Amino acid sequence: MTAVQDESTLVAALRAGDEAAFAALLDAYGGPMRRLALSFVRNAAVADEVVQEAWLGVLRGIERFEGRSSLRTWLFTILANTARTRAQREARSVPFSSLDDEAAGGDSPTVDPSRFLNPRFPGGWTTFPEPWDVPEERLLARETRARIEAAIAELPPAQRAVISLRDVEGWPAEEVCNVLGVSESNQRVLLHRARAKVRAALERYLAPEPQ
Repeated sequence: MTAVQDESTLVAALRAGDEAAFAALLDAYGGPMRRLALSFVRNAAVADEVVQEAWLGVLRGIERFEGRSSLRTWLFTILANTARTRAQREARSVPFSSLDDEAAGGDSPTVDPSRFLNPRFPGGWTTFPEPWDVPEERLLARETRARIEAAIAELPPAQRAVISLRDVEGWPAEEVCNVLGVSESNQRVLLHRARAKVRAALERYLAPEPQ
């Protein structure tokens, strides 16, 4: 059975009120939906409410799903719209209308400008990014993963949403653009900035201990 047929079968089951189909969808996307919701709202309890409201929107709207996008894209677009509305109402998060400004350069520099102040080679690196010459087990250690998650959590909302979908969930760029309503160029800038900041945080964490 092809992926399209699988999705058609799932949609039909959801329309028929199949609880097992809904549970399978919840298992597959519940965690990623909550993580994306936390890109819009900082409060975990509010994020949980956003996810619940989005699921209700899915159940109410499944009859109108026309398959113009994948079921996943449709589902996460409902979540993003729900979270965006809630964030603006709560006034606890930067509205995603600021996405273009942030991507256009309103944010802080991607890399500390002082690292380019090289008197011998203007514009060249003074201090290069630190190589991660550390044991693989440390890179994969629980505390390292926790540090990555903490660095992502500190990103501006737009960057946090893009890197969460691209690098944590492994989504393609086109689908991220569709869900978040951003252009391809802005998505690239946001992802670049987010990755640079997370890498900088890991550089500080993985730096060799002073002797």
